[in-house]
Amino acid sequence: MQIRNLPADDGSSGWINVLPPREPKRLAPPLEADWVIVGAGFTGLAAARQLALHYPGDRILLIDAQRVADGASGRNSGFLIDLPHDLSAPDYIGDLVAARNDMTLNRAATGYLRDILKKEDIECHWRECGKIQGAVSTSGIKVLDAYRSGLDRLGTEYRMMNSDTLERKLGTSYYRQGLFTPGTVLVQPAALARGLANALPQNVQLCEQTPVTQVEYGTPITLTTPGGTIKTGKLLLTTNAFAKEFGFFGNALLPVFTYGGITRQLTEEEQQLVGGDPYWGIIPADPFGSTVRRTPDQRILIRNTFSYNPTGRSTDAIRARARDHIEKGFKARFPKIKNIEIEYVWGGALCLSRNHAPYFGKLRDNVYGAGCHNGLGVTKGTIAGKLLADYLAGEDSEMLRYMLSRPTPSANPPRPLLDIGIKMTLLYNQLKAGAER
Repeated sequence: MQIRNLPADDGSSGWINVLPPREPKRLAPPLEADWVIVGAGFTGLAAARQLALHYPGDRILLIDAQRVADGASGRNSGFLIDLPHDLSAPDYIGDLVAARNDMTLNRAATGYLRDILKKEDIECHWRECGKIQGAVSTSGIKVLDAYRSGLDRLGTEYRMMNSDTLERKLGTSYYRQGLFTPGTVLVQPAALARGLANALPQNVQLCEQTPVTQVEYGTPITLTTPGGTIKTGKLLLTTNAFAKEFGFFGNALLPVFTYGGITRQLTEEEQQLVGGDPYWGIIPADPFGSTVRRTPDQRILIRNTFSYNPTGRSTDAIRARARDHIEKGFKARFPKIKNIEIEYVWGGALCLSRNHAPYFGKLRDNVYGAGCHNGLGVTKGTIAGKLLADYLAGEDSEMLRYMLSRPTPSANPPRPLLDIGIKMTLLYNQLKAGAER
């Protein structure tokens, strides 16, 4: 079957552009492998590492249409959230059994990555500093109240913060109330993805800028790429919404883009004007509000705009509109510092499903997949990739049984009704967010 749509992210990501240039690793003979993994994001990187540990004598190809970190792995806000984050539940927690399982998965992913970073000496601005969920409006404070009650049900640690405490910590008086949870880790996501790619086991060959243009399912499975035809016995798809290009989940996967911007580095004088802690992260009470970070290298990140792009690609026009909202959000929060340029603005895809379910496990004979992490791609993607490799190696665990027991993404209404509905929903909720944005 032909692959109609390929990833085509532009070079606008600030996380990537502040890193040193890096030459991509190319596909090289032989073009036969025991395992091929398509998609070198956090899920694919974890699957490749774990599969190599289980099968050290096997040849594993990890291929991607772009360079590592060009896609969603290098375009998110860099939060490794340990707690459940169910946006469909009023208290962000929802069903307690599922919430506890999700928390176990998230914390396992953080521990897994922590161990790799320590072993491989990967530098990615890893900061175990927790996160704040911040409220600006009365409606936002009500959301925090609901979230607090959900955390009480879950029995996890948190601390409420008033406006004065927030101002001292963040250097802005914009927020009225905050809810701090200590388990979140902040990272430079592109640096994390690159570091993991550079530290892959020896029996994994990374092949970047190797788009799959055609796939034939059989024995063996045949993948056509510009660099040659690859044959493999087993295929793993860690491609998020692009799984539908390979014939799976039809219109059940929704590529929703979020847009972020990051400033140039603040001067010492500007840092003193802002005040506050040298690094922190705050997510909005309203899911359509602004996520904000101060990074260890002294930049401010704002993410606050959404769009639906069914082909999995964004546009320059949407990014230009997003810049206006990002600049507005920055100026509202940091009026004390003037003439601060938003140096980079970019979009990155979330893969969502209507029933908030991922896909995981066997897709057809000798084809397996993991994806659609519904907004927690760093943690959920990482642990899903590891567990998929464990599953293929015949291992058993409570986490693995939980993943295998979950429903798959549910079908959506047909297009163009789907497109109209999602675009109207995104527009309405962004307007409704008001000052939270």
